[in-house]
Amino acid sequence: MKKIIINIFISIVAIMLISSCKKQLDLAPISSISDANYWQSPDQFDAFVSGLESRFRSHNAAFQALGELRSDIFGTEPGNASAFTGEATQGLERMWLQTINLDNTGVSNFGGFYSNIVQLNLLINKLNTTNIVTATNKNYYLGMAYGMRAFYYFQILRSWGDAVIQTDPVTSFDISNLAKAASPEADVMALVKSDIDNSVTSFGSNYTFRNSKSYWSKAASLMLKAEVYLWTSHRTGGAADATIALNALTDIQTNVPSLTLLPNFASVFAATNKGNNEIILSIRYLNGESSMGFAQTLFLPQSGLIANFYDSVGNRKFDVNTDNWGGLLRAPVKIATFRKFDDKDSRKWASIQPAYNKVGANYIIAGCFTNKYQGEQINGSRVITNDFPIYRYADLLLMIAEAKVVLGKSPATEINQVRARAFGANYVAAVHGFPNQPIDVNPNNAILQERLYEFVFEGKRWYDLRRMGDSYVYAVIPASQFLNTDPTGRLLWAIDRNSLTNNRALVQNPGYAAF
Repeated sequence: MKKIIINIFISIVAIMLISSCKKQLDLAPISSISDANYWQSPDQFDAFVSGLESRFRSHNAAFQALGELRSDIFGTEPGNASAFTGEATQGLERMWLQTINLDNTGVSNFGGFYSNIVQLNLLINKLNTTNIVTATNKNYYLGMAYGMRAFYYFQILRSWGDAVIQTDPVTSFDISNLAKAASPEADVMALVKSDIDNSVTSFGSNYTFRNSKSYWSKAASLMLKAEVYLWTSHRTGGAADATIALNALTDIQTNVPSLTLLPNFASVFAATNKGNNEIILSIRYLNGESSMGFAQTLFLPQSGLIANFYDSVGNRKFDVNTDNWGGLLRAPVKIATFRKFDDKDSRKWASIQPAYNKVGANYIIAGCFTNKYQGEQINGSRVITNDFPIYRYADLLLMIAEAKVVLGKSPATEINQVRARAFGANYVAAVHGFPNQPIDVNPNNAILQERLYEFVFEGKRWYDLRRMGDSYVYAVIPASQFLNTDPTGRLLWAIDRNSLTNNRALVQNPGYAAF
C-alpha cells in the first residue's frame, strides 16, 4: 500500500502561500496539490521554507528536553514526589532520575525529527534541479536546508547514538516494508560534517540574517560546526578538531561584527527584544502566531498555587493578577541548582524564580521555577512570546574558551567577558575573574559551571556534560542512579516501543531491556 507523505505538508504551505499572495491565481486546488504540481513558482519555494521553520519550532520541546531534562537542573526535592506547589510530575521525573525505559522514554519517535528531515531532503532535491528560484535565494535556502538537516542528525546522534540515515527525497513508502537499520555513529557524524560543509559553501559570503534571526543562517551553521567539532575534539579529534571549531567561531566574529553581549542579561530574552545583537539563531514566538506552550504546561506554576508563596526579594506575596503564570509545574528547578549561583550574579535572578514560605519574619525557601521567559501580559493573560535561543554570542565566547582549553591555551578572555556581564557593577576581577575562583583549577569545570549559569532552560546542560565526557556526567549525577551495570550505555536514550515495532531493523540501545 503506497501513501504520499509530503502532500499534507505541501497543502499546508500552499494554504500559507495563497493567504499571503493572492496574485498567484493559477494554483491547483488544495485537494490535489502534490509534489508533481507544487514547485511551480518562487513563492511556493518561499512558503515551503516557511513551513520548514514552523515545523522546526514545533520540535522546540524535544530540543529542550533532550538537552536538559536528564541533567542536574530540574527535579523535585529529596523525599518529595511532586513539585513544591503540589503538582504531580507525571513521568517527567524518569528523565532526571535516569529511569527511562522502553515504555517511558521521555522523548519518543526520535523527537519527531524525521518528519522535517524528509522535507529538507525534498527541498534540497528541488533546489538542485530548479531554475525558478533566484541564485541568491537558491543558495541561501540550500544553506538553510543542509544546516538544519545537520542540526537534526546531530541531535539524534547525541541522544540515541546510531541513527537511520535518509537523505534521498522520499515521496512515498510501502507500509509493509519500513525496516531500515541504523547506521553507526561514525557514519552519522560523517553526514553531519558533510552537511555542515555543504551549508557553509552554499551560503558563500552571505552572512545576512533573515526574519529577525529566526531563519537558519551561515552564522548558525558555523556555530553548529563549532559545536560538532568540539564534541569530536573531546573524543578522538583532539587539537585538530578544536582548531576547526575555533576557526568557525572566529569566522563569525570577523564577518558578523554586530554580534556582542548585551549589557543586561535579562534583556537578551525579553519578548520585545527579538533578534537583538546577542542572538545568532532563535525559535520565533509571536502573539497571534504561536506561544511557547510547553513552557507553561511543564515549567511554570498555576497562578492560584503560586499565590500561596512569597517572593523574598520583593518582600511580597505572589499575586494571581501579576504573577499569572497560568501553567503546570511538572518540572521545577531544584533548590540546589538555585543555590549554586552567587547572589551577585544577575543570571540567578533573571533565570530562576524562588518561592518561599513565610514563618513570622523569616522566609524559608520552598521551591523554584524557571523565570527566563516571562512573556507578555495581553488582555489580562500571560502569553509566553519570548524567542527561544538556539545560539547566541555568549555561547560563541564559551565555545571559544573550550576550544582554547583543548589547545592548551588560556580561556580567560572569553570566560571573563561572560562573567563581567553577569556580575555587572559587582564584578571584581580578583574575585570573580578567571583563574581566581576555586573551580578555575580545572578549566573544563569552570566552563561547565559558566555554561550552567548562562544557559539554564536553553537546552544545553545535558549535552555539555556529555560532550566533555562521561566522568563529567557522573560528577553531578552518580553512576549508581542509572540503575544498571552499563551506565555508559544508558547515557544514550531508550528507543521507544512504537519505533521498534514500526522498524524491526532497529536495535535497542545498551543498558535497556531488549525489545
